[in-house]
Amino acid sequence: MNGSVKGPASYFPSIEKTYGQPMSHWFDAIKDKLDLPHMQIVAFLKDTHSMGHGHANAIVAHQLAAQLTDARKGA
Repeated sequence: MNGSVKGPASYFPSIEKTYGQPMSHWFDAIKDKLDLPHMQIVAFLKDTHSMGHGHANAIVAHQLAAQLTDARKGA
């Protein structure tokens, strides 16, 4: 294993650089929307924050996966 970041998290450095906010800002922005369908949350980031589709999708995919992992762990 080479230690490179894969999946949605691979977008995080570019998201932080492009939009000038840490990932925690974007996670907080959608935390109350995680019960909505994936694409509705993506649309929120695109419409409200002028975020590109790939970046918005990466944030949502990461947070929904984290939510699922937490639910499986009983968190």
